[in-house]
Amino acid sequence: MRMLELAAAQGASGGQTGLGTMYLNEYGVEKDYHAAMKWFQLAADQGDGFAQLQLGHMYYEGTGVPQDLVQAHMWFSLAATKGAKGATFLRDDMAKLMTATQIAQAPRRARDWRPKTGG
Repeated sequence: MRMLELAAAQGASGGQTGLGTMYLNEYGVEKDYHAAMKWFQLAADQGDGFAQLQLGHMYYEGTGVPQDLVQAHMWFSLAATKGAKGATFLRDDMAKLMTATQIAQAPRRARDWRPKTGG
C-alpha cells in the first residue's frame, strides 16, 4: 500500500486508481467511499479510463455520493473513449432510465470535459 500511496501522491493515475479500488472494495483498508471517490476523481481528471468507469458506477449507484445519472453518463462516455470494458453498454443501458433533458445534458458535459494537469 505504501508504494501506491507514494505513486498517488506524486500524481500517478495508476496509484490513484489503485488506492480508489482498495478503499471502494475494502482491500486491506476500511471501506471509505469518500477516499475512493477522491482517488478515482484525481485519476479520472487525468483521463484514466478505469477511474472514469468507476466514477460512472459510483454516480449511477449513488455509492458514497448522491445518485446523478447525468454525471454517470458523462463518466461512462469518457471511459468508453478510453476503451474501458463495458462502459458503452452501461452508458446506453442507463440512458433508458434518464429523462430527455438528462440525455441532452450528458453528452454536452462529456464533450466539454478536459483533462486536468499540474495539480
